[in-house]
Amino acid sequence: MAKGYWVARIDVADMDGYKEYIAQNGSVFRQFGARFLVRAGRFETKEGSSRTRNVVIEFKDYETALACYHSPEYQRLVALRSPYADSDLVVIEGYDGPQP
Repeated sequence: MAKGYWVARIDVADMDGYKEYIAQNGSVFRQFGARFLVRAGRFETKEGSSRTRNVVIEFKDYETALACYHSPEYQRLVALRSPYADSDLVVIEGYDGPQP
């Protein structure tokens, strides 16, 4: 079964305010078995546009990734984060087919 992922790009306008979102998101992600694959590491934009922070989170499947996003616990965090950051977030199903 293919895994599910969140791919997020974020511009943080107020890091002090954003820190509360960071402090509280771990318990929600643990509840859904999420695992950070990328969490604001170094990057170079090679094509297109980018934001200052990039995050990739892995879930056991696409349905769990969607359930986490739509959960009341995470939606509370969206409201907490929104005044301090602009985000693009895609929930996407991983590929589980043949490789080259």
